[in-house]
Order: sequence, then C-alpha cells, then structure tokens
Amino acid sequence: MGRNMNESRPRSRRWLLLLGVVILVAVPAYIELFLRRPVGSGSAGPKVAKAPFDSVWTDRKILLFGIGDSVTRGLGAKSRSHTYFERLRQNPSDEYDDMKGKCLSVVLPNLTSENVAVSGSTSIEHLQTLQTRVTPFPDDMFGLVVMTTGGNDLIHSYGRRPPEEGAMYGATLEQAEPWIVNFHERLNQILDGLNERFPGGCLVYVGDIYDPTDGVGDAPSIFLPDWDDGLAIHARYNQTIRDVASARENVHVVNLYETFLGHGSHCRQFWRAHYDHADPHYWFYDNIEDPNDRGYDAIRRVFLNEIVRTRSQLNTQQTAPSPATLTSVR
Repeated sequence: MGRNMNESRPRSRRWLLLLGVVILVAVPAYIELFLRRPVGSGSAGPKVAKAPFDSVWTDRKILLFGIGDSVTRGLGAKSRSHTYFERLRQNPSDEYDDMKGKCLSVVLPNLTSENVAVSGSTSIEHLQTLQTRVTPFPDDMFGLVVMTTGGNDLIHSYGRRPPEEGAMYGATLEQAEPWIVNFHERLNQILDGLNERFPGGCLVYVGDIYDPTDGVGDAPSIFLPDWDDGLAIHARYNQTIRDVASARENVHVVNLYETFLGHGSHCRQFWRAHYDHADPHYWFYDNIEDPNDRGYDAIRRVFLNEIVRTRSQLNTQQTAPSPATLTSVR
C-alpha cells in the first residue's frame, strides 16, 4: 500500500510538470495568435510605379475633392499630413523613400484641394452634405473626387440599439433589403450631384468597404456583438458600390476590401486564407472602424494606383455624362 502511494507521487509530479509546460506554451501562443495585434513599422500596401510621375499629366485646373466619412477625413492617422487625402495631394516631410515624388501635385501643376468629409457620417449624410454645402464649381475646373461611404451605415450603432437605416448593425438580410435598395439609389443621387457640381467634368474614385474581421465575420473578435447576417449585408453593400460604379464611365472603385484582408483581427493567424506573410500586422486604429497610420499609407497607394491607371481620362473626360445616360443606368 505504501509502495503504491510512493509510486503515484512521481507520476503526479510528472503530470503537474507537463501541465505547467502546456500552460507555458499555450498561453503565450494564444496571446500571440488571438489577442496581440502589432501594427508593424515602415510602409504598407502595394508598390506604386515611378514612371507615371516623371512628366506632367495635364495642365488643366484640377480640384482634388474629398467627400464621405472618417476614412476620407483621416481619423486615426498620426497627423493631417499622413491622411490618405493629404498624402495623395502632397508627400509629407517624412515620406517613405519608395513614395517620394509620387503624389498628385507633382504631375498636376494646377491642383487645388477641398475635403468636406465628416467623421462618423453615413451615406445619408453624404448626400445631404453634397446638397447643402457644395455649390457648382467653375466650368474650367475638373474634379478629381475621392470618396468613402457606407461603412458607418453598416457598423452603427454597434449593436447597442435596434437596427435601422443608416445604423443597421445586427439587422437580418431581410430587414436590410430595402435599405440596400435605398443605398443604391442614394449613390446614384450622390454621383449625379457630383456631375452637376463639376460642369467641366469629373472623375470619381470610391473606396469599397473593408472588413476588420478579415472575412471571417466573427464580430466578437473586434469586440462587437455577434451579427449572423453581417458578412452577407456587407457583401451586398460592396456589390452595390461596384454595380453603380460600373454603369458610369467616370466612376472607379478602389478595392479597399481586398487590400485590407489579412490586416484585421486575424492578422497573426498564419493558417487563414488571407494571412500576409510579408506584413502580418494590424492596419486598424483603436476604434476598429478606421485605419491606423500604416493603413492610411496603404489606402493612399491603392487610390493612387487607380488614379494612375485611369489618368488618361483627365484629358479625355471633358464634360459630365448626359442626363439621358444617367437616367438609363438606374
């Protein structure tokens, strides 16, 4: 009897030691893979070619015009000069080496800028802003419009109140259907309004809506309540943006959704489909819904690449599409 008890003590100690080892390994691994979200350092996002910035694109009067929500306003950037809007316009004094000389003021000598984006605003308010705060620009002014819209429609009010249009967090897809239809119509109204306010013509670059859960849809990973239909509604909003843009030759979608995959709440989880081996870091600000400084660098790059790709339209797009054309796309 005594011998059996004595033999069990070393066995118990071995199990305790094994448990301790498991805890020592598992806890740091859990923290690293599920909780830690390092932001990294240095530049972020795709490369931007140098050659397009070696010569002037046009000497037309160009207005870089920002409208939309906090992403275009720049909430989360470490300074105003680091917002995507300002970085498009002019390189900051501490610009990354690979982006020096790659900004719109280098290639558009008659560039001015205006930003009417408002943090926390929804697409409903963006239409109101355009209708009440923006008057027509001179005939000889061409608009280079950058816009982010719709994200706050989805995420507000974070599940704290019953869902409604403009604050639909927690809605079912069935509930959201009429709001999605209204978003489609509202986008058309915004784009019609921009064309009217730029009689000399404009190009519009609208960002689609990124997903801080990296396409997984597990809202608790970003400290929000579960939302069963969240991914489906999000996808429908992005499809609406693409559908409306594709019907207009002067509107281009900037793919923020795919750019940010792998840089949200699962950025350290190497087994995920969107894991970024080259930059497994978090591009979101403390409030989850806006980018951090590196996120804004990435946004600047994808906007700039799309503008570079379509820059020939700065000279060929002389006037806004006709009212008949606009009517036919709705």
